[in-house]
Amino acid sequence: MAALTPEVLLVFALVTVVLVLFATEPVPVDITALGLMVALMVAGPLSQQLSAVGLLGGPVELLPDSPADGLAGFASTATITVLAMFILSDGVQRTGIVQILGRKLAALTGDSETRQLGATMGVVAPLSGFINNTAAVAILLPMVTDIAHEGNTSPSKLLIPLSYASMFGGTLTLIGTSTNILASEVAADVANDVADPSPAVVALQDGFSMFEFTSLGLIVTVVGFVYFLVVGRYLLPSRIEPEDDLAAEFRLSEYLTEVVVREDSPLVGQTVRDALAETEFDVDLVQLIRDDEVFLEPLGPKTIQAGDLFTVRTDRETLVELLDVEGMDVVPEFEVTEDELERADPAAENLVEIVVAPGSHVVGESIASVNFRQRYDATVLALRRGGELIRKRMDHIVLQVGDTLLVQGTADSIQRLDDNRDFIVAQEIERHDYREEKIPVAIGVILAVVGLAAVDLLPIVVSALGGAVAMVLTGCLKPGEVYDAVQWDVIVLLAGVIPLGTAMQHTGAALYLADLLVATEPYLPAIAVLGLFYVLTAALTNVVSNNASVVLMIPVAFDTAAKLDASPYAFVLAVTFAASTAFMTPVGYQTNLFVYGPGGYKFTDYTVVGTPLQLVFAVVTTLGIAVLWPL
Repeated sequence: MAALTPEVLLVFALVTVVLVLFATEPVPVDITALGLMVALMVAGPLSQQLSAVGLLGGPVELLPDSPADGLAGFASTATITVLAMFILSDGVQRTGIVQILGRKLAALTGDSETRQLGATMGVVAPLSGFINNTAAVAILLPMVTDIAHEGNTSPSKLLIPLSYASMFGGTLTLIGTSTNILASEVAADVANDVADPSPAVVALQDGFSMFEFTSLGLIVTVVGFVYFLVVGRYLLPSRIEPEDDLAAEFRLSEYLTEVVVREDSPLVGQTVRDALAETEFDVDLVQLIRDDEVFLEPLGPKTIQAGDLFTVRTDRETLVELLDVEGMDVVPEFEVTEDELERADPAAENLVEIVVAPGSHVVGESIASVNFRQRYDATVLALRRGGELIRKRMDHIVLQVGDTLLVQGTADSIQRLDDNRDFIVAQEIERHDYREEKIPVAIGVILAVVGLAAVDLLPIVVSALGGAVAMVLTGCLKPGEVYDAVQWDVIVLLAGVIPLGTAMQHTGAALYLADLLVATEPYLPAIAVLGLFYVLTAALTNVVSNNASVVLMIPVAFDTAAKLDASPYAFVLAVTFAASTAFMTPVGYQTNLFVYGPGGYKFTDYTVVGTPLQLVFAVVTTLGIAVLWPL
């Protein structure tokens, strides 16, 4: 049994703290990863000072070469490759090819839930093999929502399959997910440190090739499709009833009404901005109707006149007080409908759902703190978080990834929100800025990147960076858009957790965990230990970051395989696939959280739908590895 040294205990303590912080997210996960990186670098010098004054028995070194090893994540080929893939994905997205393909498929689905399900998964899975799967889900979310509405199907029936199928597709190629790219680099680093490498270890010294595990990816993708078409569709809830009218879907009738300003109202002569600033009521003025003309935001500069009709968002109790104090009367027989809220421009979308995107600058902020109304010239009418609908006192609710906001604004405001990378508009809207003439170029760039890496003419990091540059040189992307394309929180997360793998290996923490797993050998055959590895990694990934799971478990996989005299290749693949397929919780994978609000899901929906699938994948992946790459 490996020794439980002070270094091992300290690494385990750091891992425990980091996993708790990842799971509870009191601060963003990328900040936690940065803190981990700093802690690993500080431990050595700090312990030397403490031992010098007699407070410690001796120095504790967690990294062999600090700070070089601590900062290595920023120079890692995995980090740079993932950064380049974000740029490539954005270049493809801006051509509009995915939206065009989605619309063509949507036209074939009709009101058949089976065809809708098949089209949703059939588009996102292969797409996710070649562009970032979070980007794939973001691009296709409006299409899938529209398919559901047009086919009179609950979007809850399609959005979990959209997320899960993006994970299936991510297992098809090396570039399918950041997890695969990271696993390839961590495995190569560990393999190159093995003193007397076996042929299986040598096979990992250059990492994975582009299509190295595509055969297994195809197997799990087919199994995932069959699961949803045969079993999963009946486990999916209908949290959001299919409605043609967004006002009805968000049940706004109790919170929206129309009032008329009386001649004796103290508001007459004030601007809307001043009136809202002075009121103590929880109320929003949504739209103004004056002489049959409808005005939306910006309403602030408008001077209130007697006879003005305002659509207001507030609850019934507040409305009664508002009428008495502010000199207004309720307009009888006002009906809250989407058409009524789009009177300003019936030919355009004025009422849409927007989803807070991963990496958004508004995460951790509130509607008030980001000055949403003033910044975007739009009004938030309701907020949906999972299955919870919030229609009052929303201004100070801290926003999270996946929160869905029902927003009213002018066509220009909606267009600006759609162009803003902080949000995803959850319905297809008219837009004219796709670079459709660049579609052949963007496809050619992606094919060149994949082809050059697949035939080993260039390392994947070089071909991906070359492709990113080509996207700009060919006009698929403008230079200023390159930085917006990158999810910097993911890049910082990768850079921060990579040194943990080095610490696990250097201190012997990985060897200690391997000894614990190998202790099951008298009771379990090697293939069962392989399956156990999959289950443990999947369980970890469903609670914390998938990238952290890879960094934590791959060094353990090598040591376990060595002690079992088994192929480390098989164990590394088990970790890679398990970390890429987290189905049991909304926090297990970024795409799960992304569809949480738009689908109106509860936390337990993921457990009900995902647990059987996770168990099926554990068996299929373990057997598939054992057959394709014998232990």
